[in-house]
Amino acid sequence: MTLFDLGSPDLKGKKDAGDSSEPSFASSMPLAARIRPRNFAEYVGQQNIIGEGKVLRKAIESDQLPSIILWGPPGSGKTTLAQVIANVSSSYFVHMSAVTAGVADLRRVIDETRKRRRLTGQRTILFIDEIHRFNKGQQDAILPYVENGEVTFIGATTENPSFEVISALLSRCRVYTLNALSDDEISTIVERALADRENGLADLQVNLADDALRTLVTMSNGDARVALNALEMAAQAVKPGADGLRQVALNDIEESMQKRALLYDKSGEQHYDIISALHKTLRGSDPDAALYWLGRMLEAGEDPLYIVRRLIRFASEDVGMADPQALVVCVAAQQAVHFIGMPECNLALAQAVVHLATAPKSNSLYTAYSRVQKDVETTRNDPVPLHLRNAPTSLMKDLGYGKGYKYAHDYEGHFVEQQNLPAAIKGKRYYFPTEQGFEKTVLARLKAWWGARMEQKE
Repeated sequence: MTLFDLGSPDLKGKKDAGDSSEPSFASSMPLAARIRPRNFAEYVGQQNIIGEGKVLRKAIESDQLPSIILWGPPGSGKTTLAQVIANVSSSYFVHMSAVTAGVADLRRVIDETRKRRRLTGQRTILFIDEIHRFNKGQQDAILPYVENGEVTFIGATTENPSFEVISALLSRCRVYTLNALSDDEISTIVERALADRENGLADLQVNLADDALRTLVTMSNGDARVALNALEMAAQAVKPGADGLRQVALNDIEESMQKRALLYDKSGEQHYDIISALHKTLRGSDPDAALYWLGRMLEAGEDPLYIVRRLIRFASEDVGMADPQALVVCVAAQQAVHFIGMPECNLALAQAVVHLATAPKSNSLYTAYSRVQKDVETTRNDPVPLHLRNAPTSLMKDLGYGKGYKYAHDYEGHFVEQQNLPAAIKGKRYYFPTEQGFEKTVLARLKAWWGARMEQKE
């Protein structure tokens, strides 16, 4: 279980001089943990929710904090903000991690909370990190204590609370959204770490090259933890020069980071947000944006089969008969994914994406099938007209199966008008082709065949 009390003085940004083990423990902590801000003056970012005069800031400083959920990407400062609250508040502060704690740990904390309240009257703030990792039963266990006010609850999550936090708990909390840190904010945090003599890297005398700083900031992708950990690794790997300075160059930062930290979760909100962005930019006929969103998924490790399934759907839903080859191209891309896999299949997917983005668009098939679904669900499922039925036996022929059927190939132009729907919906139209791309040709054919019927409006 990961459970520790941030209400005690030595964990509220103050050192206990009597604890000789603390310096060695602190020095072994990652840089991101060592220089964690202790108050609002040191906190960087999220001024939209904790800036001077903001409601949340005033609630924290007046020790009137309601139950809240902090939602934001990794490295945006959720846990740091919770620890700032611990330092500012006069409430007793307990930190639990949903990764390792369970219901038994929660009940023990509540028992201690009740005893403390009876003895001192002190309020308790319960902070649960990674709250989305608690299952429904575990989240249910928190609910009564939040409901009756025994604890003020703070949850932190990288996942959308709408999907990952039970509605009963969500309704009793205010959700605050933290944004990924900007490049300027990451740069400020890095520069502070370099200048911090107590917990940062000042004693190492690090000289970070300008291009190395820019790369570090860019590749961290708004995640302060990634930036600080990469900086520390690079600084420790570089040997001091004759002047005692550690010259951290661009290649040192690139080696320490290896690959940019891509913000993506194959089972989380990013997964759905980016595939939605791809679909909508394809529909908007923007090949550049579509390629970008494709790359964001592929480079982050998304399953290419998931992507190509969506492309195949798009080929019928948004392109359809305006360019029948779109479906062929997408199915070919699916075969390429199976045949050569990643990373070689990325160009086949890129080709399909560009084809879809630049193809004429029509959702006529989509709307036609939607109309069919509605009629199938809401109208009588009448039998097939007799003349359209097969008559493999003499009895069926005697019953009129197939009688009066007109064989289209026997007529001029290989077309003959006849009733092909049940009598109750005779003449009903579902498919209304547009004049986009190949569908214009289809529309012309249908008008030549069906004449007045084609004048029927949607």
